[in-house]
Amino acid sequence: MSRQPASDIYDLTIVGGGPAGLFAAFYSGMRDMKTKLIEAGQQLGGRLLVYPQKRIYDVGGIACIRGEDLIRQLVEQAKYFDPKIELDQRVTGLETLSDGTWLLTTACGRKHYTRTLLIAAGRGIVSFNRLELPEANRYGQRNLYYTITDASSFRGKRLLLSGGGDTAVDWANEMSEIAAEVTLVHRRSEFGAHEASVRKLESSNVRLLMSSVIAQLHGENEIEAVSVSRVDETGRLIGTQQRLSVDAVIVSHGRSNDLGPILGWPLTFDDEFILTDSGMRTNLPGVFAAGDVLDYDNKLRLIAGAFNEAAVAVNGAKQYLDPSAYRQAYVSSHNNKFHQ
Repeated sequence: MSRQPASDIYDLTIVGGGPAGLFAAFYSGMRDMKTKLIEAGQQLGGRLLVYPQKRIYDVGGIACIRGEDLIRQLVEQAKYFDPKIELDQRVTGLETLSDGTWLLTTACGRKHYTRTLLIAAGRGIVSFNRLELPEANRYGQRNLYYTITDASSFRGKRLLLSGGGDTAVDWANEMSEIAAEVTLVHRRSEFGAHEASVRKLESSNVRLLMSSVIAQLHGENEIEAVSVSRVDETGRLIGTQQRLSVDAVIVSHGRSNDLGPILGWPLTFDDEFILTDSGMRTNLPGVFAAGDVLDYDNKLRLIAGAFNEAAVAVNGAKQYLDPSAYRQAYVSSHNNKFHQ
């Protein structure tokens, strides 16, 4: 293979444009690295794009922020040092050249050359687990939802949510302030969400139907009513059904994720998570990971944790390229860029 011009080789290439990748793009600028970010989708933001209006409370220094607003601020921050950003390119191939440079190939045939690599692909392409009822597909483009992109559209509506994790509980809490009526159906006897969110839910005006599931949807052109049935621990329907009139149904039964070709790379995986050490180093030289894509002892699965991992990984990449470099960047107030 012919030698690539030095101008086409980046110090660090980041695969993934979610919170971890975006903060890594900013922090690599702090380390004075020539940086490229490659995102498979047509927008930056990662999984936050799935819940643009969800309120986020666990980002340090920000009491509460919508997902879409956090994306906007992360993108603005990421662009501060002018990294090269490539959208709509899914990275498929990874190989190392004779001089140690990594070559990334995308599905559209583009080639990207880099000295170090940071994988921040989250859990890959996200798809929602669908409501397993034969009539559900009929309402998919009407008033059956798997995510919320405009919370205000439910104002004054009779709303039924199904699920018991963080997303379902968070939406139930928020919809209780917007919708006329909110009912939350959960197939278990206890919620799997954060304790504080559950306490708030239990003191709200949301009707809770525990150990229950949606048994049937009713309506000609859109859902007009829902039959709810109690279930035992095995999920078997028990007892009589109750029928509730509704204007909309939101299903939050989790997601499936697909890392795609990355799973075929010569990385060490455990249950489709990339394994790293505490320095975010993978088993491949000069290849790091950050965010939801990885696992290690005491992994913190919060956005705050992803920010820390991104910075640690970038520092590792910097020292990989230059062992004499400082272990970490000075604080931002010492960077001349911010005084311009």
